[in-house]
Amino acid sequence: MREDVCRALAIDASSTLEDRTIDITTTGRRSGQPRRIEIVFYRLGGEIYLSGIPAPKPRDWLVNLEAHPQFTFHLKDRVIADLAAVAPVIVDPAERRRVLAVFVEEFNRRQGRDTSWPKAILDEWVEHSPLAKVTFAET
Repeated sequence: MREDVCRALAIDASSTLEDRTIDITTTGRRSGQPRRIEIVFYRLGGEIYLSGIPAPKPRDWLVNLEAHPQFTFHLKDRVIADLAAVAPVIVDPAERRRVLAVFVEEFNRRQGRDTSWPKAILDEWVEHSPLAKVTFAET
C-alpha cells in the first residue's frame, strides 16, 4: 500500500473529523447497483472499522455490506485513493462491546460543551450502532 495512503489510514483519537471522513461505495442489496455515501471510519490498534451513532434501524450501507461485503473505500481529504476492501459486519456482542467501548470513549471526549450530540452510552452503541471491520485487498 502506498505510504501516503498508510499515513491517511493511521488516524488516532486526536484525528479531526475531516481526517476520518471518507466515502464508501457498496453494492445495493436488492438492486445490485453501486451506492456511494459519506461516512467516518475508526481505527483501533492496527484495524480499521466503519461505525456510527446508534439508530433504530440498520443503515442501508450496513445492510448492503451484509449482502455484499466487498466495497470501495474512498479516501478524499489529504489523500485521494480508491481502495478495494471487504467489511464483514460484526454481530458478536462481546466483540461489539470491546470495539465500541473505545469508540464511545473517543466520541464523548471529542464532544464539547456546545455540541448538539448527547453523551454516547456504550450499551446503546452495542445494541444499535453499525459496526464492520475493514480489510483492504491491497496490503
